[in-house]
Amino acid sequence: MLFVTTYKLDELAVEAGVAPRTVRYYVQRGLLPAPEFRGKDTAYGREHLARLRAIRVLQQAHLPLEEIQARLAGAGVDEIERIAKAAPPRAAAAPCPGPDAAPPAPGGGAARGERWERVEIADGVELHVRSDAPERSRRIALDIESRYATLAPKGSR
Repeated sequence: MLFVTTYKLDELAVEAGVAPRTVRYYVQRGLLPAPEFRGKDTAYGREHLARLRAIRVLQQAHLPLEEIQARLAGAGVDEIERIAKAAPPRAAAAPCPGPDAAPPAPGGGAARGERWERVEIADGVELHVRSDAPERSRRIALDIESRYATLAPKGSR
């Protein structure tokens, strides 16, 4: 007998260590497939959990969501689970600059190789999040988008 584990949205979010809003956002962006059912009986499965875990690993490797989506596109559940189980490479901690350290470059431009993700909130309003931003910062950006993106008229995004 084959048992298939399914999760409700809140259960999936807890199991993956993300907010339910993040799950919805990833479905909207195409990083996760749509769940099987709609309404109160919406069911998420093994692939959803594996993808969420893989996304987290790849984010910890400082990959932007666009690249994560490209890497997971067309991958089977077994391959996604392998990615999810991989430990992300640890970046060496940068030493704290001393009092005599040079100030950042004028103009606040992005350092060479620094990657940013653009979150369009409304027509003419964008939020930029550095790809290596802490998870808390990413959640703030997703929260802002979820609160205000619905205020933008359809077609303005």
